[in-house]
Amino acid sequence: MVTRLQQVVKGAALNFRRTPAEISAAAARLTAWEKQVHDKVAAQTQPTFANTIAPLARLENTNGSEAALISFLQNVSTDKQVRDASSEAEKALALSRMTSQMRSDVYGAVKKVLDDTHGLKELAPEDRALAESMARQYRRSGLGLSADQRAKLEHTRKRLIELGIEFSRNTNEADGVELFTRAELAGLPDSYFCERATETVDGVEKFVVTTKYPDLVPVMQMAKSEATRRRMLLAEETRCPENIRLLQEAVALRLDAARQLGYKTHAEFVLEENMAKTPNSVLEFEKDLRQRLDVLADSEITEIERLKRADMKAANESYSGLYNWDFRYYSNLVKERKHKVNEERVKQYFSVEPVTRGILDIYQDILKLRFDKVENPPVWHPDVTMYEVWEADNSAFLGHIYLDLFPRQGKYGHACVNPIQNGSENSDGSRTYPVAAILANFPKPTSTTPALLTHDDVITLLHEMGHLLHHICIQTKWAHFGLDSVQHDFIECPSQLFENWGWEPSVLQKFAVHYKTGERIPKELVAQLVAAKNEGAGLFNLRQVFFGMFDMAIHNTEDASVDVEATYKALREQITRFSGGSGPGCGAATFGHMMGGYDAGYYGYLWAKSFSADMYATRFIKDGITNAQTGMDYRREILCPGGSIDASVGLERFLGRAPSSAAFLESIGVGNSQ
Repeated sequence: MVTRLQQVVKGAALNFRRTPAEISAAAARLTAWEKQVHDKVAAQTQPTFANTIAPLARLENTNGSEAALISFLQNVSTDKQVRDASSEAEKALALSRMTSQMRSDVYGAVKKVLDDTHGLKELAPEDRALAESMARQYRRSGLGLSADQRAKLEHTRKRLIELGIEFSRNTNEADGVELFTRAELAGLPDSYFCERATETVDGVEKFVVTTKYPDLVPVMQMAKSEATRRRMLLAEETRCPENIRLLQEAVALRLDAARQLGYKTHAEFVLEENMAKTPNSVLEFEKDLRQRLDVLADSEITEIERLKRADMKAANESYSGLYNWDFRYYSNLVKERKHKVNEERVKQYFSVEPVTRGILDIYQDILKLRFDKVENPPVWHPDVTMYEVWEADNSAFLGHIYLDLFPRQGKYGHACVNPIQNGSENSDGSRTYPVAAILANFPKPTSTTPALLTHDDVITLLHEMGHLLHHICIQTKWAHFGLDSVQHDFIECPSQLFENWGWEPSVLQKFAVHYKTGERIPKELVAQLVAAKNEGAGLFNLRQVFFGMFDMAIHNTEDASVDVEATYKALREQITRFSGGSGPGCGAATFGHMMGGYDAGYYGYLWAKSFSADMYATRFIKDGITNAQTGMDYRREILCPGGSIDASVGLERFLGRAPSSAAFLESIGVGNSQ
């Protein structure tokens, strides 16, 4: 007798071990197959959903997974030849997709399906949404233009693809390195120096400090020497100066492409697809938020100035102002002095393994999932862990997730989720299961301690896990509606929602245990963390406003020669209240969002936070933060549809009303009255 569990189909693990030759061959095979499918669609004399839209969508289902996998390797492989081959393959695949998207003969077939209004009405809702989405993509690719205009647009977009890949490669490959004596790193804990590489310079031992996050952030937060902090920030902002030129060119080309399509600005083109719809909506949102935050920031700046003036006086130096390299240090100092939050003490309770298991348990309980760790997994690096994701009742396998949490040479340098395979329904009724990976850069374990996380790291892991499980929980027929199709000013919402659990004392005390003694985190320490949650919220969120307004300044302009570097530096000083000084370097050179799909979309972080705060306060606080029924409502209305419906539809279904910003404003300490 075959049990029900034995009947459940499980997705096969993917093969990440590819040689450069295999990657190149796969890219050639995928581009050839893409052309064959498009040729066949273009040849249809009587286009229908079945012979036109469905074949194009099935191509996305199959080609998309393999293309994503071989492109993914540039971010994680330890072999530079593999990374380079992956980068070249991504460029070839992107150019092929762009060429296919600009075929007027294929668009003609798709348009005939759309023009058949009776046939369109007969389609299932997701099939109809698919046909409409494809037609819209073709129009936005320039299929309404003349042949000469399309050729010009194609040339522009080819160059944009090349620029994006080059920018990303530079950011991943270039690490800044500085050498410091122990005295120059005064303020850093002993654990920072454990197994740290050293070099001897003129008979003096110096410690090697890179711009990888686990090296950079502690220095910016704890180094007492202003000169040390300045050097590290300069190292970060000068490590790939060529990226300024690439971004400058991309901004001009994006504007050119938008104009060719009949839009005034690139932002106008992008936002048409988002919840915000227009640049004015974004600018009003940012302006209103900035005004509210400025009130908070006034008092915060006064406190930070007082601390720095005292430091300068003690050192017999004159006070010259607040600089970007002061922000993290003095913000951290305020937390320590006002709320007794000692990050080094906090870290002892956040060892990466119990934290990871605890976070998985949160998602497991609320979303009714089960995570099974895979032993000896087929992965791209020994640091990587792999999990199978199942329905809690074993009724269905849902997908595979990978956690790649520590830095290494050539790896992607920030924190993100990479969707590697979208879930979809196959023509035989079986299912292709989603696969995704978290890439992070948390401090590595040493010979004496496990990997220990700051509380900020814990929040980051909760955030990225939110993206990961959003991807896994999407249950659409077509891969077309996977995570990347979710509106960009909503896509951060599900990940931001689960950050809230990282501030709940009852949750933290379940998985925060001392790595040596096994003691649970003391209640008073949790209380100190929670009390400090909104400390510096004005200045922190003004930094987010700055990033969003910089993005709009370079993308919502009709000036193709807008100076990226000058605009970045001027707005950063005006909005964040901290000066950049007179040195070289510019943070825009490593602002990967501007070349990684968030152009004219960075505002979405704060925009989406308004929705996540509303959902948390309205449903989870009211119903109970571990209420599984609320979790399943959330999974059904917010996660499962992916990009197959407008995000506002699922949001209103889950809330039972139109969304409100009141909870968001309260959560960042400004309230509706300001």
